[in-house]
Amino acid sequence: MTGSPYNPLDKANLAKSIEFELLGRAPVPLPAVNNVKGAGIYVIYYVGRFPAYTPIAARNADGAYAQPIYVGKAIPKGGRKGGLSADASKGRALADRIAQHAASIEQATNLDSQDFSVRYLVVDDIWIPLGENMLIETFKPLWNRAIDGFGNRDPGNRRATQYRSSWDVLHPGRAFSTKLAESPLTREFLERQVSDYLAGRPLEKLPKALEDQQAAEQAEAEQSADEV
Repeated sequence: MTGSPYNPLDKANLAKSIEFELLGRAPVPLPAVNNVKGAGIYVIYYVGRFPAYTPIAARNADGAYAQPIYVGKAIPKGGRKGGLSADASKGRALADRIAQHAASIEQATNLDSQDFSVRYLVVDDIWIPLGENMLIETFKPLWNRAIDGFGNRDPGNRRATQYRSSWDVLHPGRAFSTKLAESPLTREFLERQVSDYLAGRPLEKLPKALEDQQAAEQAEAEQSADEV
């Protein structure tokens, strides 16, 4: 057998060790994560009856929890400003970020927060992005890769010029989304996107204006992973 010697400190192996540790944790109900201290990474699972998500729910049924619908991170307060950030085991970065997600789901008219569970792991801040990237690459979660907008927050003064996200079209109800411009994408189009993505088929291209907006929203979602 040829090849390079195994290096436990290789970036990919470090990422896999973080993933392994997270996936060894027992899932807990999403609404119950309110007293967690620290920053880190998390994966959210869905087991409900939203028709388009049936393939995902099936993989998570009977306690299997094999396919996250979303992967995210929460970094310590001030972690984006450079330097050595605070102890990742302190603060409420994870609890607050997951609570934001729970609130989004609770406001949606066709989702139930009781149908969601989460695994989370408090991680030293320098390993948080590495762990998140590994989990996204492994599971390719729907809400990370195909349906944009779950991690968005109120866009404030950009409301008049910003379309509702794909997530808000599929799952209407978030208060701030009602003040945004109506999206050119329909729910039917997005349900086809979900079906195609879960079946491994190529996705239809979005209008350039929406692609540009999604890129900007992704940058804002990254920023909002900082502790509030």
